[in-house]
Amino acid sequence: MAYYNSEPKYEHGNQLKVGILLANLGTPDAPAAQALRPYLRQFLSDRRIVEIPRIIWWLILNCIILVVRPKKSAAKYASVWTKEGSPLLAHMQKQAVLLRGFFGQKIKSPFAVELGMSYGNPSMASAIEKLKAQNCDRILVFPLYPQYAASSTASALDAVWRVLLKTRNVPAIRVIKHYHDHPAYIEALAQSVRKHWQINGGKPAKLVMSFHGVPKFHLLKGDPYHCECHKTARLLAEALELTKDEYMVAFQSRFGNQEWLKPYLANTLEELGKTKTKRIDVICPGFSSDCLETLEEIAIEGRHIFQSNGGGEYHYIPALNENDAWIHAMTAIALENLQGWVHPEWDNIKARTNAEMTKLRAQSLGAEQ
Repeated sequence: MAYYNSEPKYEHGNQLKVGILLANLGTPDAPAAQALRPYLRQFLSDRRIVEIPRIIWWLILNCIILVVRPKKSAAKYASVWTKEGSPLLAHMQKQAVLLRGFFGQKIKSPFAVELGMSYGNPSMASAIEKLKAQNCDRILVFPLYPQYAASSTASALDAVWRVLLKTRNVPAIRVIKHYHDHPAYIEALAQSVRKHWQINGGKPAKLVMSFHGVPKFHLLKGDPYHCECHKTARLLAEALELTKDEYMVAFQSRFGNQEWLKPYLANTLEELGKTKTKRIDVICPGFSSDCLETLEEIAIEGRHIFQSNGGGEYHYIPALNENDAWIHAMTAIALENLQGWVHPEWDNIKARTNAEMTKLRAQSLGAEQ
């Protein structure tokens, strides 16, 4: 069996393109235990996700988690699954279509956009294979994580590097590390919140900005995620003209017994409920697309915690998904990172002529194609 992946057929004179690889965590193929088991095995076997000695973690994962969790997780996925399939994948597919259109209005040089997941399908390998098949010799990796974390952004990049390790003709690669403080991203968030307030009668008593949690030792060992979350929150609050008493930051999805970034969202919602807070709005600025975590844990479980402890109205503000402002922001962020690779002024006729001349010169030197 060959070590390197097969390459697409090369022909002299092919028009080379720039590829944009939209990267995200991933999703199971179906809301069923048999689909969850391989997905969870791949996800939870990643050293970026779980930093526990391998032997100990192998026993926990295979003897406990993969025995119990697939069925429970499948039920949760089923509660948010749509006619289009996984919410995360459905939103990403729409984002890709819109980005192609918005991007095509900005530049004339050829490009392609594909989706790749760190875990599950469409895989990172399939995305890179599709881009190479479209003659992309340069690829911009665009992880859809505004705030950098080793367990999210870096895991997506690991997935890319693993594919490239087995790629004979490696394309040029650029990477977007983060955009937690990008003005277009902050404005997209602010517009989303303002629109929600217009529909729901103005500001709540408290706007809760909840981010995915990570173990505290990640921060202590140098991961910038905690700081970037707080900077996003501060910039969004400033854009919305909120005082410090009108918003707060929390962290969700704690797993295991070790200490994670605080305050924990569940505890925060419980406390806000017990103080009889009349209304809170919850937004998750670390998610570009709604998924199981936002739709089930935040929108459903979060409401239950808050209201069962005496709280009043509870609103989850959807992720940016396909909002025009977000697609504009994606376009702006991508263009800033593609300087020198794409061109607003592109002469297609000249490019075709140059490609044909390249082919003729190669044939004159004995090339088959």
